[in-house]
Amino acid sequence: MSPYYYQRHICTIFLQYLHSVSSYALVIAAFAGSLIATGFILIFSRKMQHMATLLVAGIMIGYICSAITDFVVTFAEDSDIVNLHGWSQGSFSGMTWTNITIAGVIVGVSMVAAFLLSKPIGAYQLGEAYAQSLGVNIKVFRVVLILLSSILSACVTAFAGPISFVGMAVPHLVKQGLGTSKPVVVIPGIFLGGAVFCMMCDLIARTAFAPLELNISTVTSIFGAPVVIAMLLKRQKGR
Repeated sequence: MSPYYYQRHICTIFLQYLHSVSSYALVIAAFAGSLIATGFILIFSRKMQHMATLLVAGIMIGYICSAITDFVVTFAEDSDIVNLHGWSQGSFSGMTWTNITIAGVIVGVSMVAAFLLSKPIGAYQLGEAYAQSLGVNIKVFRVVLILLSSILSACVTAFAGPISFVGMAVPHLVKQGLGTSKPVVVIPGIFLGGAVFCMMCDLIARTAFAPLELNISTVTSIFGAPVVIAMLLKRQKGR
């Protein structure tokens, strides 16, 4: 038999096995994938001096991950392809109360941990030297931040798929709205603002062209991309 037959057979078994995977296993798998992608970006950051080059490298890593996903989807059944395509575009439609409970626990614990780090984060905003003078262990602090951001992004991506521009647009809007960058104020505001932003985008996605339902990532991109572009232009003018 041809190698293609074995590839298809293995990928089919893999996809069928995913149906029996628990929600915690999905989060752990997404967390591992997030750490791997972040690890590659950190490796590239040591070799690249310009932020634009690092941004391009990050985009290329995203394309590689998308290619791997498309490769797996190629060998899936038709019903699985529809579900995986919807997940890849971002959607809350497949959420269950079990998923919500697990996501609530993980996000709640991570939020408390991030809130407890508000003082070191505030010191780090003023520079590494200032943070070190206050007793912040920079290496440990960086690792904790990477782990927290990875577990939060993994929890969302595992259940709802990749939702674009929320992590970039919402923090900027919250800081502008609150008029401060103090982490003790901004962190709870970002969690609340992100939830409200996604809820409104999900409402638009479900009702704008009803009975057709848009992918939530489409709506978040429409509203979030202009905010990110404006933020970059403002930063460029400030130089």
